[in-house]
Amino acid sequence: MVTIRRARPGDATAMGQVHVASWRTTYAGVLPESYLSGLSPLREARGYEIGIQERRGGHAAFVAVADNLEIAGGGVVGFITGGLSRRPSIAEGEVETLYLMDDFHERGIGRRLMRAMASHLASLGAQSAFAWVLQDNPSRWFYERLGAKLVAREEMVFAHQKTTQLAYAWDPIHTLLTATATTKLPR
Repeated sequence: MVTIRRARPGDATAMGQVHVASWRTTYAGVLPESYLSGLSPLREARGYEIGIQERRGGHAAFVAVADNLEIAGGGVVGFITGGLSRRPSIAEGEVETLYLMDDFHERGIGRRLMRAMASHLASLGAQSAFAWVLQDNPSRWFYERLGAKLVAREEMVFAHQKTTQLAYAWDPIHTLLTATATTKLPR
């Protein structure tokens, strides 16, 4: 069984590991191999630990923990972070990250993590929410399946190459809360 709960500082190491593993599989062939191989779980973990402790701008993190799973990090198999928007012209709340280990895709865990974040953002008073995603991310359709609409597109340089990021928004945020409402999910 997988439980969703608020992240604690002690989860940061596992979050860093999930982040790097997710990027290395999701962006293989999309981002330079040199960039992906240079990702550091410890460096990523430090950033997550600071975010969990400081909670600036309504920041929150939720983790998906698989019970009875003997993996480093105490069973954390995915996580989500977000808070009040860094780009309020797009939406009031922002999903900053959503990462899940490959073996845990297609089990409803991402949807449950999104539900936790949407509920958190709504509790902060956010009436809308959005997420940035790289255009070449094969998982970007997940957001559309949850009712998000493409609202912005930006060219940027990332990992020393030009790429496009897309902003998907739920306006009103109720759209996301409805799309992620509890249903019978596979375990």
